[in-house]
Amino acid sequence: MGLDTGRNPSQAWTSEVTGNYFDAMGIQPFLGRFFHNADEHGPNSAPYLVISYAYWHSHFQEDRGVVGCVVQVNKHPFTILGVAPQEFRGTLLFFSPDLWVPMIDQEQVQGMKVLDKRGMREIFMVLGHVKAGVTPAQAIADLNSVGTYLETNYPKVDADMTFSLARPSLAGDMLGPAVKEFMTGMMLLAGLILLAACANLGSLFAARAADRSREVALRLALGSTRKRILHGVFTEAVLISLVGGALGLLGSVALLRELSAWQPVPEYPLYLPVNPDAHVYLVALLLALASGFLFGAVPTRQILRANPYEVVKAGASGIIAGHTGRRITVRDVLLVVQIAICAVLVTSSLVAVRGLVRSMHSNFGFEPQNAMLVDTGLSMAGYSGDRIPAMQRRMIDALATIPGVKSVGLVSQHPLGGGLSSEDVFTDQTTDLRTSNAAANAAIFEISPEYFHAAGTTLLEGRALSWDDDKNAPPVAVINQLFARKIFGSADNAIGRYYKMEDGTRVQVVGIAEDGKYYQLTEDPRRRCLCHSFKDPPA
Repeated sequence: MGLDTGRNPSQAWTSEVTGNYFDAMGIQPFLGRFFHNADEHGPNSAPYLVISYAYWHSHFQEDRGVVGCVVQVNKHPFTILGVAPQEFRGTLLFFSPDLWVPMIDQEQVQGMKVLDKRGMREIFMVLGHVKAGVTPAQAIADLNSVGTYLETNYPKVDADMTFSLARPSLAGDMLGPAVKEFMTGMMLLAGLILLAACANLGSLFAARAADRSREVALRLALGSTRKRILHGVFTEAVLISLVGGALGLLGSVALLRELSAWQPVPEYPLYLPVNPDAHVYLVALLLALASGFLFGAVPTRQILRANPYEVVKAGASGIIAGHTGRRITVRDVLLVVQIAICAVLVTSSLVAVRGLVRSMHSNFGFEPQNAMLVDTGLSMAGYSGDRIPAMQRRMIDALATIPGVKSVGLVSQHPLGGGLSSEDVFTDQTTDLRTSNAAANAAIFEISPEYFHAAGTTLLEGRALSWDDDKNAPPVAVINQLFARKIFGSADNAIGRYYKMEDGTRVQVVGIAEDGKYYQLTEDPRRRCLCHSFKDPPA
């Protein structure tokens, strides 16, 4: 949203929450107070803000007089009630909002009013605490009983209302499984690299033991016991392992701190909480001790079987030849393990690079080369209604006059932008518009007529949208091939035919565009409907 404090208006990232949000979190403000249920008295009745500690530090220079100040949110006055505690960064891992606003003021914050529209899934995540003595299975059963009630009373929009419980994770719990799989793969690769390094160190210890065979024989000849020699070898190995573990841990802590402050995508308030805790240090210590004992055990057999008389008589090379000959030694095993692990790492790296190269040169359904993205939020500047499309038209005309610009188009959400607007669609013959009767769930992009040309999307059949396809004209859309096959059975006879939206609106197909990627590169093929309407103009 657009935040104007009277100095430099800027964009701020907001979490819309219910009035009892902070009460449910069980936290106390660092400064001022939080808003509560008692502050809400209907739509747009609680124009209050709670700002994060980081935003207070960076934008208000920790001014304690900020509490009670009135600022402009999308040209609407809001009062700052308080500052959240420093350690609280919201309830979405990796995403840290700048401030929190009451969800009941959604119309002023988002420029839209959908909280009273049944079927609109605008609530991103619901959090709660399970009562003492209640099992997760009982809580899920209770939720599903609510779902059954909704299915019975609102069958058109609330079909198949089943619920599950999950701990808050990446983007609620939507990205959790995928990210966990990715991190598991990364940990396996890191483990293989660690094993290769361990095999290398084991080989070095074995070689060092062979080089010291004459020294060991002389010490035995002078009266030293094998137990004392082994004690020294293990002590040396453990000390080297502890020193190496400490240096590695210090380096990783420094890198992780830099990673925590890293902003990979500057326009998003990302936060990577990867600071190691006591468990990490404990595991590092145990691994260091275990590796030290393991490497110290490599020359044990050689020391126990060493013959002082043979070593002194034959020299260092004699003890190696006499003991090893053609038999397989620990050094040979470690060398084979090291080569095998390195072969696996090289192969997997080549496969990963090949997959990355293929993904960068696959068919996206748009041309990313020489394309530039500019985000705009007209609602932040107070634009609404018919003023939005008029301003968008002026923006397109102004950008098109810049030297070097070939074409300019608007889209409500650019492909691979991390979010999609989707809606159930039905065949034209369907009369019962329940979710269970939907022919597909289509990703919908609101676009301007020039978008296809600007994005480099190929129009296969029919026509593109025009400025005459506004809110006063019959609804039309350009669909992709997958959508056509799903709804009409084939792309050959889709032009001129109709399909229905959730509210019963009949939309006529005027063009067919190529398939592409819309949400992420690894997605399953999605059914996309591209339509242009000034009733809901693109942002």
